[in-house]
Amino acid sequence: MQQLQKVNYGLLLDKKIAELEKNGKRPSLLLHACCAPCSSHTLTVLEKYFRITLYFCNPNIAPEEEYVFRLNELKRLVREMGLDIPIIEEDYDPTPFYELAKGLEDLPERGERCRKCIEYRLRKAGAKAKEISCDFFTTTLTISPHKDCTFINECGARLQDELGVAYLFSDFKKHEGYKHSIELSRQYDLYRQNYCGCVFSKRAADK
Repeated sequence: MQQLQKVNYGLLLDKKIAELEKNGKRPSLLLHACCAPCSSHTLTVLEKYFRITLYFCNPNIAPEEEYVFRLNELKRLVREMGLDIPIIEEDYDPTPFYELAKGLEDLPERGERCRKCIEYRLRKAGAKAKEISCDFFTTTLTISPHKDCTFINECGARLQDELGVAYLFSDFKKHEGYKHSIELSRQYDLYRQNYCGCVFSKRAADK
């Protein structure tokens, strides 16, 4: 029996894109965005094949000024890339993150706190995709070398069954995606934060 951790999620995305190219369909996709740098390469991969709605829901980001700045950088990126893509933005409310992080404050990134945070954001994305009748939902998070790509995709698979909205499997690091995101960040002079977003990851980054 094939182990989940051996699934090539980048290949699954390649196959889905090839399928869409063949049948000429351009389905709707709700793309959860964590920040502009991670969205840059991801948008270049997906924009041709999907009708994208960006979804900015990141209650982990602190302080509020950081949240607003990252959101504004995402808006600027979309504008300067010349893309006609709507952005749904959630009001800043870190309460859900601090609730799920209780007792997990000292764990490192990729630990249980991080997994709970990712699952929360993916669940919100899947629910929003269902609400606005998108064909698929996914996240830019798989482009980060600091995130557990396997967990993200396994979580997406569980949520698609639970919510009834198809999850788009991905590993945006493939085909030098992370390197390309760095190049695009330079091209558009994007702010690249040195911590994931929460106060606990910032504490670790500042050490």
